[in-house]
Amino acid sequence: MPRPRAIEKNLDRLADIATRTLERLRGLGVDHAEVAVGTGHELEVSVRQGEVELVKEAGSSGLSVRVVREGRVATSATTDFRDDSLTAFLARAVEMAALGEPDEMAVPPSPRELCKAWPELDLFDPATDRIGAARAIKLATAGEKAALRADRRITTSEGASFGRSSGCSVLATSGGFIGRSAGTYQSLVVQAVADDDGGKKRKGVHWTGGRFFSELESPAVIGKEAARRAVASLGAAKIPTGRYPVVFEQTAARAIVGLVASCVLGDAIYRQRSYLAGRVGEAIASPLVTLIDDPLIPRGPGSRAYDGEGRKVAKRAVCRKGVLRGYLLDTYSARKLGLRPTGSASGGGGVPHSSTSNFYLVPGRGTPQSLLKGIDRGLFVTRMMGFGFDPTTGNFSRGAEGFLIERGELTRPVSEVTVSRNLDELLRGIDKIANDLEHKTSIAAPSFRVDQMTVAGS
Repeated sequence: MPRPRAIEKNLDRLADIATRTLERLRGLGVDHAEVAVGTGHELEVSVRQGEVELVKEAGSSGLSVRVVREGRVATSATTDFRDDSLTAFLARAVEMAALGEPDEMAVPPSPRELCKAWPELDLFDPATDRIGAARAIKLATAGEKAALRADRRITTSEGASFGRSSGCSVLATSGGFIGRSAGTYQSLVVQAVADDDGGKKRKGVHWTGGRFFSELESPAVIGKEAARRAVASLGAAKIPTGRYPVVFEQTAARAIVGLVASCVLGDAIYRQRSYLAGRVGEAIASPLVTLIDDPLIPRGPGSRAYDGEGRKVAKRAVCRKGVLRGYLLDTYSARKLGLRPTGSASGGGGVPHSSTSNFYLVPGRGTPQSLLKGIDRGLFVTRMMGFGFDPTTGNFSRGAEGFLIERGELTRPVSEVTVSRNLDELLRGIDKIANDLEHKTSIAAPSFRVDQMTVAGS
Protein backbone atom coordinates (compact mmCIF):
# COMPACT_ATOMS: atom_id res chain seq x y z
CA MET A 1 0.00 0.00 0.00
CA PRO A 2 1.59 3.34 -1.03
CA ARG A 3 2.18 5.85 1.73
CA PRO A 4 0.15 9.09 1.70
CA ARG A 5 1.66 12.04 -0.12
CA ALA A 6 1.93 14.02 3.11
CA ILE A 7 4.08 11.27 4.61
CA GLU A 8 6.37 11.20 1.59
CA LYS A 9 6.72 14.98 1.74
CA ASN A 10 7.66 14.75 5.41
CA LEU A 11 10.24 12.08 4.60
CA ASP A 12 11.64 14.35 1.87
CA ARG A 13 11.96 17.13 4.43
CA LEU A 14 13.66 14.87 6.97
CA ALA A 15 16.04 13.54 4.32
CA ASP A 16 16.99 17.09 3.40
CA ILE A 17 17.71 17.93 7.05
CA ALA A 18 19.79 14.75 7.47
CA THR A 19 21.79 15.39 4.30
CA ARG A 20 22.55 19.00 5.19
CA THR A 21 23.56 17.94 8.71
CA LEU A 22 26.04 15.44 7.29
CA GLU A 23 27.53 18.13 5.08
CA ARG A 24 28.05 20.38 8.08
CA LEU A 25 29.72 17.60 10.04
CA ARG A 26 32.08 16.90 7.15
CA GLY A 27 32.97 20.58 7.20
CA LEU A 28 33.86 20.22 10.90
CA GLY A 29 36.42 17.56 10.08
CA VAL A 30 34.83 14.37 11.40
CA ASP A 31 35.98 11.02 10.01
CA HIS A 32 32.52 9.49 10.15
CA ALA A 33 29.01 10.60 11.09
CA GLU A 34 25.55 9.13 11.36
CA VAL A 35 22.43 11.27 11.50
CA ALA A 36 18.97 10.08 12.48
CA VAL A 37 16.06 12.47 12.23
CA GLY A 38 12.41 11.70 12.84
CA THR A 39 8.93 12.89 13.73
CA GLY A 40 6.08 11.12 15.46
CA HIS A 41 2.47 11.51 16.54
CA GLU A 42 0.62 9.61 19.23
CA LEU A 43 -2.77 9.51 20.88
CA GLU A 44 -3.70 7.71 24.09
CA VAL A 45 -7.10 7.59 25.77
CA SER A 46 -8.44 5.64 28.71
CA VAL A 47 -11.89 5.23 30.24
CA ARG A 48 -13.05 3.72 33.53
CA GLN A 49 -16.60 3.04 34.57
CA GLY A 50 -17.80 4.90 31.50
CA GLU A 51 -15.88 8.06 32.38
CA VAL A 52 -12.95 9.43 30.43
CA GLU A 53 -9.81 9.35 32.57
CA LEU A 54 -7.13 10.34 30.08
CA VAL A 55 -6.79 11.96 26.69
CA LYS A 56 -3.22 12.60 25.63
CA GLU A 57 -2.15 13.61 22.15
CA ALA A 58 1.35 14.68 21.30
CA GLY A 59 3.75 15.24 18.45
CA SER A 60 7.49 14.83 18.63
CA SER A 61 10.57 15.50 16.54
CA GLY A 62 14.23 14.90 17.09
CA LEU A 63 17.64 14.69 15.53
CA SER A 64 20.53 12.62 16.88
CA VAL A 65 24.10 12.31 15.71
CA ARG A 66 27.03 10.00 16.25
CA VAL A 67 30.41 11.37 15.22
CA VAL A 68 33.79 9.65 15.05
CA ARG A 69 36.98 11.68 14.90
CA GLU A 70 40.44 10.14 15.26
CA GLY A 71 38.88 7.07 16.89
CA ARG A 72 37.00 9.13 19.47
CA VAL A 73 33.23 8.96 19.56
CA ALA A 74 30.44 11.26 20.74
CA THR A 75 26.67 11.08 20.50
CA SER A 76 24.14 13.82 21.10
CA ALA A 77 20.54 14.72 20.34
CA THR A 78 18.37 17.79 19.89
CA THR A 79 14.77 18.72 19.15
CA ASP A 80 15.63 22.14 17.73
CA PHE A 81 15.95 22.07 13.93
CA ARG A 82 16.55 25.81 13.52
CA ASP A 83 19.63 26.57 11.46
CA ASP A 84 21.59 28.52 14.05
CA SER A 85 20.71 26.04 16.79
CA LEU A 86 21.88 23.09 14.68
CA THR A 87 25.17 24.86 13.95
CA ALA A 88 25.90 25.28 17.67
CA PHE A 89 24.66 21.74 18.45
CA LEU A 90 26.95 20.10 15.89
CA ALA A 91 29.97 22.11 17.02
CA ARG A 92 29.40 20.88 20.59
CA ALA A 93 29.09 17.26 19.41
CA VAL A 94 32.47 17.47 17.67
CA GLU A 95 34.01 19.09 20.77
CA MET A 96 32.65 16.21 22.88
CA ALA A 97 34.32 13.69 20.60
CA ALA A 98 37.67 15.40 21.12
CA LEU A 99 37.33 14.80 24.88
CA GLY A 100 36.66 11.07 24.61
CA GLU A 101 39.07 8.14 24.81
CA PRO A 102 39.97 6.46 21.49
CA ASP A 103 38.11 3.21 20.85
CA GLU A 104 39.60 1.09 18.08
CA MET A 105 36.35 -0.92 17.86
CA ALA A 106 34.23 2.15 17.07
CA VAL A 107 34.73 1.86 13.34
CA PRO A 108 31.68 2.22 11.07
CA PRO A 109 30.72 -0.23 8.33
CA SER A 110 32.57 0.33 5.10
CA PRO A 111 30.48 1.83 2.29
CA ARG A 112 30.45 -1.50 0.42
CA GLU A 113 28.75 -3.13 3.43
CA LEU A 114 25.79 -0.73 3.32
CA CYS A 115 22.64 -1.75 1.48
CA LYS A 116 21.61 0.07 -1.68
CA ALA A 117 18.02 -1.17 -1.89
CA TRP A 118 15.51 -2.70 0.47
CA PRO A 119 11.98 -4.15 0.37
CA GLU A 120 8.75 -2.34 1.10
CA LEU A 121 7.27 -4.05 4.17
CA ASP A 122 3.88 -2.29 4.32
CA LEU A 123 4.33 -0.84 7.81
CA PHE A 124 2.25 2.35 7.46
CA ASP A 125 -1.55 2.47 7.75
CA PRO A 126 -3.05 5.77 6.49
CA ALA A 127 -6.10 5.12 8.68
CA THR A 128 -4.11 5.36 11.91
CA ASP A 129 -3.62 9.13 12.01
CA ARG A 130 -7.27 9.66 11.12
CA ILE A 131 -8.39 8.13 14.43
CA GLY A 132 -9.25 11.14 16.55
CA ALA A 133 -9.82 11.35 20.29
CA ALA A 134 -13.61 10.99 19.99
CA ARG A 135 -13.34 7.75 18.05
CA ALA A 136 -10.63 6.41 20.33
CA ILE A 137 -12.83 7.07 23.37
CA LYS A 138 -15.72 5.32 21.63
CA LEU A 139 -13.58 2.25 20.98
CA ALA A 140 -12.33 2.06 24.57
CA THR A 141 -15.83 2.63 25.95
CA ALA A 142 -17.27 -0.12 23.76
CA GLY A 143 -14.63 -2.55 25.00
CA GLU A 144 -15.33 -1.76 28.64
CA LYS A 145 -19.12 -2.01 28.17
CA ALA A 146 -18.73 -5.39 26.52
CA ALA A 147 -16.75 -6.62 29.53
CA LEU A 148 -19.24 -5.28 32.10
CA ARG A 149 -22.20 -6.79 30.26
CA ALA A 150 -20.60 -10.15 29.52
CA ASP A 151 -21.20 -11.73 32.93
CA ARG A 152 -23.08 -10.64 36.04
CA ARG A 153 -20.04 -11.61 38.15
CA ILE A 154 -18.03 -8.78 36.59
CA THR A 155 -18.43 -6.06 39.20
CA THR A 156 -16.15 -3.35 37.89
CA SER A 157 -13.26 -2.67 35.56
CA GLU A 158 -9.80 -1.25 35.85
CA GLY A 159 -10.47 0.57 32.63
CA ALA A 160 -9.99 0.27 28.93
CA SER A 161 -7.51 2.13 26.79
CA PHE A 162 -6.83 2.77 23.14
CA GLY A 163 -3.57 4.10 21.77
CA ARG A 164 -2.17 4.77 18.33
CA SER A 165 1.16 6.05 17.07
CA SER A 166 2.82 6.88 13.79
CA GLY A 167 6.30 7.93 12.90
CA CYS A 168 8.65 8.87 10.08
CA SER A 169 12.42 8.58 10.22
CA VAL A 170 15.49 8.99 8.06
CA LEU A 171 18.96 7.58 8.69
CA ALA A 172 21.92 9.01 6.79
CA THR A 173 25.59 8.15 7.16
CA SER A 174 28.81 9.53 5.74
CA GLY A 175 29.35 6.10 4.17
CA GLY A 176 26.72 7.05 1.61
CA PHE A 177 23.65 5.40 3.09
CA ILE A 178 20.32 7.18 3.35
CA GLY A 179 17.22 5.25 4.35
CA ARG A 180 13.62 6.33 4.86
CA SER A 181 10.98 4.56 6.90
CA ALA A 182 7.48 5.17 8.24
CA GLY A 183 5.30 3.04 10.47
CA THR A 184 2.14 2.89 12.53
CA TYR A 185 0.77 0.86 15.43
CA GLN A 186 -2.45 0.81 17.44
CA SER A 187 -3.82 -1.24 20.34
CA LEU A 188 -6.91 -1.69 22.52
CA VAL A 189 -6.74 -3.09 26.07
CA VAL A 190 -9.60 -4.00 28.43
CA GLN A 191 -9.26 -4.96 32.12
CA ALA A 192 -12.29 -6.55 33.78
CA VAL A 193 -12.63 -7.29 37.52
CA ALA A 194 -14.68 -9.90 39.39
CA ASP A 195 -15.13 -10.01 43.20
CA ASP A 196 -13.93 -13.17 44.92
CA ASP A 197 -14.26 -14.54 48.44
CA GLY A 198 -12.30 -12.73 51.11
CA GLY A 199 -12.53 -9.42 49.29
CA LYS A 200 -10.06 -10.48 46.63
CA LYS A 201 -10.29 -8.94 43.18
CA ARG A 202 -9.73 -11.18 40.17
CA LYS A 203 -8.63 -9.34 37.06
CA GLY A 204 -8.94 -10.46 33.47
CA VAL A 205 -6.99 -8.65 30.76
CA HIS A 206 -7.24 -8.99 27.01
CA TRP A 207 -5.93 -6.85 24.19
CA THR A 208 -5.44 -6.53 20.46
CA GLY A 209 -2.86 -4.63 18.46
CA GLY A 210 -1.19 -4.31 15.10
CA ARG A 211 0.30 -2.11 12.41
CA PHE A 212 -3.04 -1.79 10.62
CA PHE A 213 -6.26 -0.73 12.32
CA SER A 214 -8.37 -3.05 10.15
CA GLU A 215 -6.56 -6.08 11.59
CA LEU A 216 -7.55 -5.38 15.20
CA GLU A 217 -10.18 -7.51 16.90
CA SER A 218 -13.43 -5.72 17.72
CA PRO A 219 -13.98 -4.02 21.12
CA ALA A 220 -16.81 -6.49 21.80
CA VAL A 221 -14.49 -9.47 21.37
CA ILE A 222 -11.77 -7.93 23.55
CA GLY A 223 -14.20 -6.96 26.31
CA LYS A 224 -15.90 -10.37 26.43
CA GLU A 225 -12.60 -12.20 26.58
CA ALA A 226 -11.33 -9.95 29.39
CA ALA A 227 -14.52 -10.75 31.32
CA ARG A 228 -14.17 -14.49 30.66
CA ARG A 229 -10.63 -14.48 31.99
CA ALA A 230 -11.64 -12.62 35.16
CA VAL A 231 -14.55 -14.97 35.90
CA ALA A 232 -12.46 -18.06 35.14
CA SER A 233 -9.99 -17.05 37.88
CA LEU A 234 -12.62 -16.92 40.66
CA GLY A 235 -11.69 -19.21 43.52
CA ALA A 236 -8.02 -19.31 42.56
CA ALA A 237 -5.77 -20.88 45.18
CA LYS A 238 -2.32 -22.35 45.64
CA ILE A 239 -1.47 -25.95 44.80
CA PRO A 240 0.93 -28.13 46.77
CA THR A 241 4.63 -27.58 46.17
CA GLY A 242 6.11 -30.16 43.81
CA ARG A 243 7.42 -30.90 40.34
CA TYR A 244 4.76 -30.66 37.64
CA PRO A 245 4.51 -30.64 33.86
CA VAL A 246 3.86 -27.01 32.88
CA VAL A 247 2.05 -25.60 29.86
CA PHE A 248 2.72 -21.95 29.04
CA GLU A 249 -0.09 -20.11 27.25
CA GLN A 250 0.90 -17.66 24.49
CA THR A 251 1.50 -14.60 26.70
CA ALA A 252 3.51 -16.51 29.28
CA ALA A 253 5.37 -18.38 26.53
CA ARG A 254 6.31 -15.07 24.94
CA ALA A 255 7.90 -13.97 28.22
CA ILE A 256 10.13 -17.07 28.19
CA VAL A 257 11.17 -16.48 24.57
CA GLY A 258 11.93 -12.86 25.47
CA LEU A 259 14.46 -14.04 28.05
CA VAL A 260 16.25 -16.07 25.39
CA ALA A 261 16.19 -13.07 23.05
CA SER A 262 17.97 -10.94 25.66
CA CYS A 263 20.71 -13.57 25.92
CA VAL A 264 21.61 -13.78 22.21
CA LEU A 265 22.34 -10.07 21.73
CA GLY A 266 25.94 -9.21 20.97
CA ASP A 267 26.19 -6.70 23.81
CA ALA A 268 25.26 -9.35 26.39
CA ILE A 269 27.65 -11.88 24.82
CA TYR A 270 30.82 -9.79 24.71
CA ARG A 271 30.15 -8.40 28.20
CA GLN A 272 29.79 -11.99 29.47
CA ARG A 273 26.28 -11.26 30.74
CA SER A 274 24.66 -14.23 29.05
CA TYR A 275 24.67 -17.91 29.90
CA LEU A 276 24.81 -18.56 26.12
CA ALA A 277 28.22 -16.93 25.64
CA GLY A 278 30.65 -19.24 23.82
CA ARG A 279 28.01 -21.90 23.11
CA VAL A 280 27.44 -21.60 19.36
CA GLY A 281 27.06 -25.08 17.91
CA GLU A 282 25.81 -26.56 21.17
CA ALA A 283 22.35 -27.96 21.85
CA ILE A 284 20.67 -25.42 24.12
CA ALA A 285 17.06 -26.57 23.74
CA SER A 286 14.81 -29.42 22.71
CA PRO A 287 15.06 -30.51 19.04
CA LEU A 288 11.52 -29.13 18.69
CA VAL A 289 12.81 -25.59 19.30
CA THR A 290 13.66 -23.29 16.40
CA LEU A 291 14.02 -19.59 17.19
CA ILE A 292 13.88 -17.08 14.33
CA ASP A 293 14.66 -13.39 14.07
CA ASP A 294 12.93 -12.08 10.95
CA PRO A 295 12.91 -8.33 10.21
CA LEU A 296 11.21 -8.85 6.83
CA ILE A 297 7.71 -9.95 7.88
CA PRO A 298 5.22 -7.68 6.05
CA ARG A 299 3.31 -5.59 8.63
CA GLY A 300 5.34 -7.19 11.42
CA PRO A 301 5.52 -5.17 14.66
CA GLY A 302 9.33 -5.46 14.73
CA SER A 303 9.97 -5.33 11.00
CA ARG A 304 12.62 -3.08 9.48
CA ALA A 305 13.94 -2.83 5.94
CA TYR A 306 17.52 -2.02 7.04
CA ASP A 307 19.29 -1.93 10.37
CA GLY A 308 20.43 1.01 12.45
CA GLU A 309 23.78 1.21 10.66
CA GLY A 310 22.41 0.92 7.12
CA ARG A 311 23.22 -2.75 6.69
CA LYS A 312 21.07 -5.25 4.83
CA VAL A 313 18.79 -7.31 7.06
CA ALA A 314 17.73 -10.94 6.68
CA LYS A 315 15.77 -13.70 8.33
CA ARG A 316 18.02 -15.66 10.69
CA ALA A 317 17.68 -18.89 12.63
CA VAL A 318 19.31 -18.12 15.97
CA CYS A 319 18.52 -21.62 17.20
CA ARG A 320 17.64 -24.44 14.80
CA LYS A 321 16.25 -27.73 16.09
CA GLY A 322 17.66 -26.98 19.51
CA VAL A 323 21.18 -26.02 18.38
CA LEU A 324 22.44 -22.46 18.88
CA ARG A 325 23.44 -21.18 15.44
CA GLY A 326 24.67 -17.69 16.28
CA TYR A 327 24.04 -14.31 17.90
CA LEU A 328 22.48 -11.04 16.79
CA LEU A 329 25.31 -8.58 16.20
CA ASP A 330 25.87 -4.96 15.31
CA THR A 331 29.26 -3.79 14.03
CA TYR A 332 30.72 -3.03 17.46
CA SER A 333 29.74 -6.29 19.17
CA ALA A 334 30.81 -8.28 16.11
CA ARG A 335 34.28 -6.72 16.23
CA LYS A 336 34.50 -7.38 19.97
CA LEU A 337 33.73 -11.04 19.35
CA GLY A 338 35.72 -11.45 16.14
CA LEU A 339 32.57 -12.32 14.20
CA ARG A 340 30.63 -10.86 11.30
CA PRO A 341 27.77 -8.37 11.85
CA THR A 342 24.31 -9.80 11.25
CA GLY A 343 22.46 -6.59 10.33
CA SER A 344 20.93 -6.45 13.81
CA ALA A 345 21.90 -2.92 14.85
CA SER A 346 19.61 -0.39 16.49
CA GLY A 347 20.36 3.09 17.76
CA GLY A 348 21.25 4.69 14.44
CA GLY A 349 22.51 8.21 15.04
CA GLY A 350 23.11 7.35 18.71
CA VAL A 351 24.83 4.61 20.64
CA PRO A 352 24.68 1.56 18.35
CA HIS A 353 23.66 -1.74 19.90
CA SER A 354 22.31 -5.08 18.76
CA SER A 355 18.59 -5.81 18.95
CA THR A 356 15.93 -8.26 17.88
CA SER A 357 13.36 -7.52 15.18
CA ASN A 358 10.51 -10.06 14.99
CA PHE A 359 11.90 -12.74 17.30
CA TYR A 360 9.74 -15.84 17.67
CA LEU A 361 9.50 -19.53 18.41
CA VAL A 362 8.47 -21.50 15.33
CA PRO A 363 5.03 -23.05 15.96
CA GLY A 364 4.25 -26.74 16.00
CA ARG A 365 1.28 -28.50 14.44
CA GLY A 366 -0.95 -29.34 17.38
CA THR A 367 -3.70 -27.21 18.87
CA PRO A 368 -3.23 -25.53 22.26
CA GLN A 369 -5.70 -28.06 23.69
CA SER A 370 -3.47 -30.91 22.54
CA LEU A 371 -0.74 -29.73 24.93
CA LEU A 372 -2.88 -30.91 27.85
CA LYS A 373 -3.15 -34.50 26.65
CA GLY A 374 -1.28 -37.05 28.72
CA ILE A 375 -0.86 -34.74 31.73
CA ASP A 376 -2.33 -36.41 34.83
CA ARG A 377 -1.58 -33.44 37.06
CA GLY A 378 0.14 -30.24 35.95
CA LEU A 379 -0.01 -26.46 35.74
CA PHE A 380 -1.32 -24.30 32.89
CA VAL A 381 0.32 -20.85 33.18
CA THR A 382 -1.58 -17.86 31.81
CA ARG A 383 0.37 -15.06 33.47
CA MET A 384 3.71 -14.52 35.17
CA MET A 385 4.81 -11.80 37.55
CA GLY A 386 8.14 -10.49 38.78
CA PHE A 387 11.62 -10.40 37.25
CA GLY A 388 13.33 -13.50 38.63
CA PHE A 389 15.92 -14.23 35.97
CA ASP A 390 19.72 -14.17 36.06
CA PRO A 391 21.03 -13.97 32.47
CA THR A 392 24.56 -14.98 33.47
CA THR A 393 23.49 -18.33 34.95
CA GLY A 394 20.09 -18.87 33.31
CA ASN A 395 18.41 -19.34 36.69
CA PHE A 396 14.70 -18.59 36.36
CA SER A 397 11.99 -18.17 39.01
CA ARG A 398 8.81 -16.14 38.67
CA GLY A 399 5.37 -15.83 40.21
CA ALA A 400 2.61 -17.40 38.18
CA GLU A 401 -1.12 -17.93 37.94
CA GLY A 402 -3.28 -20.10 35.73
CA PHE A 403 -5.13 -23.40 36.09
CA LEU A 404 -4.56 -26.87 37.44
CA ILE A 405 -4.41 -29.58 34.78
CA GLU A 406 -5.99 -32.89 35.83
CA ARG A 407 -6.28 -35.89 33.54
CA GLY A 408 -5.75 -33.74 30.46
CA GLU A 409 -8.32 -31.08 31.37
CA LEU A 410 -8.19 -27.61 32.93
CA THR A 411 -9.90 -27.70 36.31
CA ARG A 412 -9.59 -25.16 39.09
CA PRO A 413 -7.81 -21.77 38.90
CA VAL A 414 -4.40 -21.40 40.53
CA SER A 415 -2.69 -18.31 41.93
CA GLU A 416 0.15 -17.30 44.27
CA VAL A 417 2.61 -19.93 43.07
CA THR A 418 6.15 -19.69 41.77
CA VAL A 419 7.56 -21.65 38.84
CA SER A 420 11.29 -22.21 38.59
CA ARG A 421 13.93 -24.06 36.61
CA ASN A 422 17.19 -23.11 34.97
CA LEU A 423 16.35 -21.69 31.52
CA ASP A 424 18.83 -24.07 29.88
CA GLU A 425 16.95 -27.03 31.38
CA LEU A 426 13.55 -25.48 30.69
CA LEU A 427 14.27 -25.14 26.97
CA ARG A 428 15.59 -28.69 26.81
CA GLY A 429 12.40 -29.84 28.51
CA ILE A 430 10.03 -28.45 25.87
CA ASP A 431 8.27 -31.56 24.57
CA LYS A 432 5.36 -30.09 22.61
CA ILE A 433 4.64 -26.80 20.80
CA ALA A 434 1.21 -25.59 19.64
CA ASN A 435 0.21 -23.88 16.39
CA ASP A 436 -1.19 -20.63 17.87
CA LEU A 437 1.62 -18.18 17.05
CA GLU A 438 0.45 -14.56 16.54
CA HIS A 439 2.68 -11.63 15.59
CA LYS A 440 1.00 -8.99 17.75
CA THR A 441 4.28 -8.06 19.41
CA SER A 442 7.87 -8.05 18.21
CA ILE A 443 8.68 -11.01 20.47
CA ALA A 444 6.14 -13.79 20.00
CA ALA A 445 5.58 -17.44 20.79
CA PRO A 446 2.95 -20.13 20.49
CA SER A 447 1.86 -22.03 23.58
CA PHE A 448 4.27 -24.80 24.58
CA ARG A 449 4.70 -27.54 27.15
CA VAL A 450 7.66 -28.26 29.47
CA ASP A 451 8.14 -31.77 30.85
CA GLN A 452 8.55 -30.56 34.43
CA MET A 453 9.25 -27.54 36.59
CA THR A 454 9.37 -26.86 40.30
CA VAL A 455 6.14 -25.22 41.46
CA ALA A 456 6.26 -23.62 44.91
CA GLY A 457 2.80 -23.31 46.38
CA SER A 458 1.28 -24.41 49.67
